[in-house]
Amino acid sequence: MPRAVYRFREYRVEADGEPDAEPVTFTMSCAVCGASGPAEADTSTAARWIPVHLKQEPEHLTYREQITRPYRAVPGSWL
Repeated sequence: MPRAVYRFREYRVEADGEPDAEPVTFTMSCAVCGASGPAEADTSTAARWIPVHLKQEPEHLTYREQITRPYRAVPGSWL
C-alpha cells in the first residue's frame, strides 16, 4: 500500500511590491447600471470617467471606486 508524507508550511500574505508585480489600478463603476471606466494608475484620472457617463445617463448618480492591488504569498518556515 502506498504511503504519503505531507508537510505543511507557513505563509505570509502581503501586498506585492516586487519590481515585476502588476500595477495598482483604480476603476470607477456606475452603481446603477454596472458600467465601468478604464483602469487607471490613479484615482483622480479614473474619476474623469464619471462626467462622461453622467452625460449619457443623467439619472445615474451613484458610483463605486474599485481598487485592484496585487498580493503575494511569501513562504515561511516548514511546520
